[in-house]
Amino acid sequence: MPAIAFPRNEPAPDDGGDLALRWSGRVSLTRRILAVNIIALLLLAGGFFYLDSYRSRTVDNSVEQATREARLIAEALAAAPRPLHLALLSRLARDTGARIRVLGPDGMALDSRALGVDNFQLQDPDREGIDQRVARLLDGGIDTIVGASRPPLYRERSDPSDWPEVRTARTGHVAATVWRAPDRTPVITAASPMPGGAIVLTAVNARTITRIVRTERLRLSVVLLVVTIISVLLSLFLARTIVRPLRRLARAAVRVRLGRAREVVVPRLPSRRDELGMLARALSDMSLALRARIDATEAFAADVTHEMKNPLASLRSAVDGLGRISDPDLQRQLLAIVQDDVHRLDRLITDISDASRLDAQLSRAKFEPVDIGAMIAGLLAQREARGVERGVRFHFDRAPDTLLLTIGEGARLERVFENLLDNALSFSPDDAQVAIIATADADEMVVQVEDEGPGVPEEAREAIFRRFQSIRPQGEAFGRHSGLGLAIARTIVEGHGGSIAVEPREGGAGGARFVVRLPTADPAP
Repeated sequence: MPAIAFPRNEPAPDDGGDLALRWSGRVSLTRRILAVNIIALLLLAGGFFYLDSYRSRTVDNSVEQATREARLIAEALAAAPRPLHLALLSRLARDTGARIRVLGPDGMALDSRALGVDNFQLQDPDREGIDQRVARLLDGGIDTIVGASRPPLYRERSDPSDWPEVRTARTGHVAATVWRAPDRTPVITAASPMPGGAIVLTAVNARTITRIVRTERLRLSVVLLVVTIISVLLSLFLARTIVRPLRRLARAAVRVRLGRAREVVVPRLPSRRDELGMLARALSDMSLALRARIDATEAFAADVTHEMKNPLASLRSAVDGLGRISDPDLQRQLLAIVQDDVHRLDRLITDISDASRLDAQLSRAKFEPVDIGAMIAGLLAQREARGVERGVRFHFDRAPDTLLLTIGEGARLERVFENLLDNALSFSPDDAQVAIIATADADEMVVQVEDEGPGVPEEAREAIFRRFQSIRPQGEAFGRHSGLGLAIARTIVEGHGGSIAVEPREGGAGGARFVVRLPTADPAP
């Protein structure tokens, strides 16, 4: 499947940027999952270094043991009568598992091998199996990685003075040396002085140390191999369950970005109850909301075009008539039509501009505590000061101790109730009453605006909140309202977490009742 290139909008890191962030921006999620798990396995592989440390400590202990044995053998031989030296030497060689040689001042005096105790034999690596060859190769690799010192190769010497520990023993000190056998097993030689200038030289092939280390290393290798296979499989499974859904979501997001929102079905992953499922459903809901917003924008543009054509057609007809008519009375009538259409266009453009910017302005608005009761009381006071037409009366009914406090933008909420009051006034008959009733509880406030007009038919109670939908009273001049007032009011109320609806008045009384519900806010301490 071809790769999809995604835009990168991240700022370029500075010279001191985090290396991990730059690395994660270039490496795929699958490789990062594998890398993290492999790093954990490398920590497990540190057991090989522990085995090397264990081998070094064991060899050091064997050197100390060989030194003590050489000194004890020298003391035993020195204390025993000379006729018993051969029997004692043979027994000590069998008990210690070492080749024991006694070097006199002039050369070799006694050798346990010559006495029939052949317990010191070096293995020929060419005659060993493939498993030992692999083990030796692994030993060399581990020694190279950990930087372990490589002992010198063990070789027999014809001249006893060639042994470095023998030269040290002739100075009166016990010494030991670690050598390397052809099969990479350690050989430990130790020398101790005896009275009369003789030297006791012991040699032991500590093959047991190598065998134990190789056995444990083999077990650790098997465990590491099994764990590696399981870890890789789990990593691939984890990458499959994470990366593949993310790729599907990313491709869907790219198609939405390319302007194909209507064609894209963002997978919701209903079987996933984890964070990826939440992300998938959030992206799906976002794409549906975007699709609805695009459809609403197109519908709004179509409605605007339709609403603009009516006054423009009337204006064009009146202007064309002015050029052909010379009667002053008819010209005055046409000029009145032109002025009315111009005012209508100006009002329509203003309302359209407010409606189109309303969502963006609400998203940027700073919400503060607003006293709805004081706001409505102020609006009614302003109207009474200006004078209310046709003798219509306003009555505000609320409990004197009720605090109608909400969180929002005061200017927008004021427009909601201004539009509702205008709507109620335009539908009210002469000398009627408009009642505003406000109640509140711990969670919600309810503001009702009731008029005594003809009411709203049941089938139109939802349609009147749509843009450019208006049911005007009989006798009202055409074009005085754009049909956006209630739509703007609903947008503002819903932007504040509330709702608005129209209902019939109680008791079968005529008229309409608009109900606004807003969340209440706790008063500031």
